[in-house]
Amino acid sequence: MMYLAAEKAQDPLLPVWPEIVIGLICFGIVFFVFAKKLLPVINKTLEERREAIEGGIEKAEAAQTEAQSVLEQYKAQLAEARHEAARLRQEAQEQGAVIIQEMKAEGQRQREEIIAAGHTQIEADRKAAASALRQDVGKLATDLAGKLVGESLQDHARQSGTVDRFLDELEAKAEAAR
Repeated sequence: MMYLAAEKAQDPLLPVWPEIVIGLICFGIVFFVFAKKLLPVINKTLEERREAIEGGIEKAEAAQTEAQSVLEQYKAQLAEARHEAARLRQEAQEQGAVIIQEMKAEGQRQREEIIAAGHTQIEADRKAAASALRQDVGKLATDLAGKLVGESLQDHARQSGTVDRFLDELEAKAEAAR
């Protein structure tokens, strides 16, 4: 009964000292086991995770640096391609201008050939027309002269000489009048 009385006499808010000592010893044992066994495993895992994260950051920075250099190379190639395209466009324009100039010169040459051929043809036609006109005028003149004179002027040599002389005199008078 005394034991019961002793229990009742103790304040429930105050801890019992043997329980505190046993609790501290058990806590120390658990802490020691955790410190020696569990804490190194946790630290090792955390260190591996930290290294993995730092390695990932380094890889990401390396990848970003590589991507930046690839982007700069791409931009340089793009600028070079644009420059090449502009150069090719300029060459094409220059070649086009040269071709147009050559075609104009060829057209001019052909036009001049056509005009020269036309002048030659006109001159030949004029001479043919003048010759035909001379013959027609000569024949008409000899027929008329034969009728007026009353004798036939059928001798061809005499007829041609007379007509040519007459027409030459008319041409000389026409040129003198100009």
